[in-house]
Amino acid sequence: MKRLFYIIPLCTLMYACTQEEKFKSVSAEEFASVISDTTVQILDVRTPEEHSEGHIPGSLNINVNDQSFELDALDALDKDRPVALYCRSGRRSKKAAKTLTNNGFQVIELSTGYNGWKERE
Repeated sequence: MKRLFYIIPLCTLMYACTQEEKFKSVSAEEFASVISDTTVQILDVRTPEEHSEGHIPGSLNINVNDQSFELDALDALDKDRPVALYCRSGRRSKKAAKTLTNNGFQVIELSTGYNGWKERE
């Protein structure tokens, strides 16, 4: 029985580590190309304060750290249109991308975040 106690968590960890992300992470250049399509929804998942300091034009702001993020996103976004999202550096956007893909959205994530976006200009 002790052996089973150790095997189950190990198998779970191995399974989790082999899962591919359901969203695509892209460079700033690729992101610019993606959002040039006007049917793509642009989502900034940073705080409202960060968004007000500078953002990609046309982006909707929904803070991924708010407890209501998932419900707010489901209410504001169209599942039939791709979502291009970003945060400051790429960490929070990956969290948001996982949440959205688990809810049936097609997601493209800016791997370098807004910091990388500004550097390309």
